[in-house]
Amino acid sequence: MPTGPRPLRRLERHPDATVDPAAWPDRVPAVAQLLTEGLDLPAGVTFLVGANGTGKSTVVEAVAELLGVHPEGGSAAHRAGADRGRGSDRSGLAARLRAVRSPGRRAAAFLLRAETAHRFYTYLEDTTGTGDGPPRPHPLHHLSHGEGFAEVLLRSRWVCEAAVLLLDEPESALSFDNQLLLGASLAAAAAEGRQVLCATHSPLLTAVPGANVLQLDERGITAVEWEELDLVREWRFFLDAPERYWRRVL
Repeated sequence: MPTGPRPLRRLERHPDATVDPAAWPDRVPAVAQLLTEGLDLPAGVTFLVGANGTGKSTVVEAVAELLGVHPEGGSAAHRAGADRGRGSDRSGLAARLRAVRSPGRRAAAFLLRAETAHRFYTYLEDTTGTGDGPPRPHPLHHLSHGEGFAEVLLRSRWVCEAAVLLLDEPESALSFDNQLLLGASLAAAAAEGRQVLCATHSPLLTAVPGANVLQLDERGITAVEWEELDLVREWRFFLDAPERYWRRVL
């Protein structure tokens, strides 16, 4: 992966921000570490992995907001969900952080979240009408969830133009083959000097050659080699003997 200048260099707590270790999301170890120690973001592709509730989506959403993107998805120019206001599930983390950017580097960002993708499609539908009648259904709505997701991730101009690409669990909508294509696309983006931050549960995506992998768990945020990831070990054990797992849970 590239090691040169990158649009976004570091996340750190704003000097005026307070920290409450007893409140959410500050009590999440990864968020606590981010607020106390900051987080350097390397060039190329960075994956955030960990169990549910470890702060992956919270961090990605905060970065999106810092770069002017609504946390439901889109870009600064296409703010899907902006008219909905801030939901009660938003962490407020972005307001307490600041982004350290590379001088002279544009940082146009695009966020796509699996759970809000269809809202983004509806936003596009609502903003691309002709003015001669009701908005026409956006073509993405005529595709399956996975097909629409792949169309945006692999072929859309929003992704191609983003200096910082933010993804939240994209594998949830993608087949094995499309996950491979996405991984290749992310590697190509890194080779072009763009930056990727992706929250994922996918052992396939995290195996992208040269990617940086950060594991979020009770210890906080730790750089981990792919072979040592908890999710890789768990999938290997399961695929090797799935009956052992089913006996335990059924």
